[in-house]
Amino acid sequence: MRVAHLLRKYNPAEWGGTETVIHQMFEGLRREGVDSVVYCPALSRTARQSAGRDPLAEAGCIVQRFDACVPIWGISPEQRRQMIAVGGNLMSFDLIRTLWTAPRLTLIHSHALGRVGGIGMTIARRRRIPFVVTVHGGVYDLPEGLRQALNTPARHGVEWGKLFGMLLRARHVLAEADAIFTCNRREAELLQQRLPDRRVIVQPHAVRAALYEPDHRATARAAFPQLRERDVLLAVGRVDPVKNQGFLVEQMPEIVRRHPRALLVLAGPCTDEAYGPMLDRRIADLGLQEHVLLTGKIPPSDPRLIGLMQSARVALLPSVSETFGLVILEAWAAGTPAVSSRTSGATALIEPGRTGWLFDLHQPAGFHAAVDVVLTQPEVCRRVTAAARERVIADYDTRVLAARIRKTYQELAEEHHALRNPA
Repeated sequence: MRVAHLLRKYNPAEWGGTETVIHQMFEGLRREGVDSVVYCPALSRTARQSAGRDPLAEAGCIVQRFDACVPIWGISPEQRRQMIAVGGNLMSFDLIRTLWTAPRLTLIHSHALGRVGGIGMTIARRRRIPFVVTVHGGVYDLPEGLRQALNTPARHGVEWGKLFGMLLRARHVLAEADAIFTCNRREAELLQQRLPDRRVIVQPHAVRAALYEPDHRATARAAFPQLRERDVLLAVGRVDPVKNQGFLVEQMPEIVRRHPRALLVLAGPCTDEAYGPMLDRRIADLGLQEHVLLTGKIPPSDPRLIGLMQSARVALLPSVSETFGLVILEAWAAGTPAVSSRTSGATALIEPGRTGWLFDLHQPAGFHAAVDVVLTQPEVCRRVTAAARERVIADYDTRVLAARIRKTYQELAEEHHALRNPA
């Protein structure tokens, strides 16, 4: 079985949760006998120089780059880069040609909506093979402000790609897909309400639990000496307003007052050109230079990152919106408890007091109460951590979930074969 996976963006230097999800899925599918071919936009020369190693290629995927553009006239290079980083609706004539001529494809699986998804759907229909799509960042299950921001076109620009979007039926990708994967039960419910005749499948994200069994704490301490003799509070994810690291920075003075050895570690690349410098200024204004560490990008499965998770007293997830919360599973697999904002993804994973803690962003007192429990009640933490790791191994290991995806692929391929050969 050979599957084409379409990505709107793939830059190893800007690795985030979606990339980790895809990486884990590909590794699981490879063990299930599925060959994955990744189609993603070409990188600029500067991006290629900073990208470093390619984790998807190292996982055995074939990575095919195609030429693409943001089809808007009159915007600055900075606006263009930002749109690509956080959700630009790309157009690619090269992808049309490449998918049409790609050999031996069993199925096309898009991890993007918009025009990239529309291209995948159009080519799949012409080739008479199944087309499926995964909703990664949420479509309907998003805070209203965030949904409006993502759907607002670039200011002062003329979007010439709309015509091609109409021809490719880009707005109908979900309505015409053979199956829709989403990791979020609430998103699945909303999708099914709007698209009652579509096959909507709740497919949770997964982690390779065995990856977190070797002890890498010494590697993390060697890379980041600041960890020694500190109570590490770890937040893993791209530095971005949606991930909301600013909330943690604002809470740190009170945390340090209660727990003087606390060290907040923010691990991930900055994908918002304004937000990163703003965080740096706020850290300096609050005098937190000795209590906040920004590591920058760390590749997935890197022993330093695993060691950070194993060294942390708690993993923090303060996101404004999170359709799943993969970092929660990673923390659980590493033996670390998680404290998360009350997003739909986190509430589906965490049983408060049993496998972790939830808090409301507008009520910081609940956040501080959870951190206090983690840092002062070791017996409670051990009980919570044991229950959480048991759940990861039973329900969220890559082997279990990859087998389910392959089964869906196989069912769709057989259905299409029957339609092509009714006799």
